[in-house]
Amino acid sequence: MKFFVDTADINDIRELADAGLVDGVTTNPSLVAKTGRDFMDILADICATTDGPVSAEVTALDADGMIAQGEKLAKIADNIAVKVPLTIDGLKACRYLTDNGTMVNVTLCFSAVQALLAGKAGATYISPFVGRLDDLAVDGMELIADIRDIYDNYDSIKTEILVASIRNPTHVARAAVMGADVCTIPPATLRQLVKHPLTDKGLDAFLEDWKKTGQDIG
Repeated sequence: MKFFVDTADINDIRELADAGLVDGVTTNPSLVAKTGRDFMDILADICATTDGPVSAEVTALDADGMIAQGEKLAKIADNIAVKVPLTIDGLKACRYLTDNGTMVNVTLCFSAVQALLAGKAGATYISPFVGRLDDLAVDGMELIADIRDIYDNYDSIKTEILVASIRNPTHVARAAVMGADVCTIPPATLRQLVKHPLTDKGLDAFLEDWKKTGQDIG
């Protein structure tokens, strides 16, 4: 499974990339706004930090506007994936941009049939938002299982399942078991994945025993 980090904070991206945990980056206007920097500048910096796809979201709501913005964003770097919403206009823009060689991430997916439409429109990635479904007392991970089953039925669909709105390590584990292609994870949650109380306890015990030997590796 690939890990994309869901942030526009260049320092977080660099730190996690140094640990080999970043296969790509997802951003949105809200995340970019938090940086206080120019939208295009921060995207250029992120693209230079990772070789993986960097999702950059359009703000237009009509197909022509999405296409124009998408083409502008795609010029930033070869690894830009234009993010469009799962609407009729978004699907039209997806088809156009995909046919012209641009990666497209179709976002705000909340049903399996929406994911099927994105696949038919040629999306590079489909982003189902599992955490937001959980907020409505719906098991968001069941959506991932349904999309995986549908996509596996049709060789013509090449769209990768990019699990979004990740809230906890359990989401990541279940997504991996189900065969999702990508999880996009906030930096804090990504750091949580490495933590386990038994790991900390075991390390403390090893170090205490080593201290008793009076030796030093140097």
